Amino acid sequence: FKRQASRPSKLQCEVAASLTRIGWKYKFEYATSEGFSLDMAQPESKTGIEVDGPWHYLTSKNGAKVLNGSTKFKSRLLRCLGWTVLH
Repeated sequence: FKRQASRPSKLQCEVAASLTRIGWKYKFEYATSEGFSLDMAQPESKTGIEVDGPWHYLTSKNGAKVLNGSTKFKSRLLRCLGWTVLH
């Protein structure tokens, strides 16, 4: 779900720099034809990376961190469209 103009986080920029150093070719802040925004993506292989900050997670009863509902929903929709999304 693409909202307004993106403001990449410091962590997102650090992950992008690391991927560049290892030679992983990607598009930064990629928007799919369906309107979904991915932090980094290889559209040809439909592989996306989402650098999720703490607001994308909930804490379960046993203390484990789990993706929140909207983040899970976006990932499921992208998966239905043939994308592999890594968090």
